[in-house]
Amino acid sequence: MGKKQETEKTGLAKGVNKGTKTTPIIAKKQRPSRTKGKSSARTTFVRSIVKEVAGLAPYERRVIELLRNGKDKRARKYSKRKLGTFGRAKAKVDELQRVIAESRRAGGH
Repeated sequence: MGKKQETEKTGLAKGVNKGTKTTPIIAKKQRPSRTKGKSSARTTFVRSIVKEVAGLAPYERRVIELLRNGKDKRARKYSKRKLGTFGRAKAKVDELQRVIAESRRAGGH
């Protein structure tokens, strides 16, 4: 449905602009609680540097090994056991598959 044109109501019961006169709804400022959990640019940058310096965790290395051997399901199950939820496990496996792809691209040149 299309959005109607914003015209001022007349306050009358009949006519084109019928209806009670009201004050327009102003967009409210977002509450601080709504931004909880959103990572800042600085935090993301720091985490990337730490990952670059520290490298992969032992369980991440094992997951990569499982992925290279074609055992995707086993890799997801293993990371699920380590991370707690299946959603986190799937995200981690996808991330590590990107790492493998990047290393292949870097090794290919």
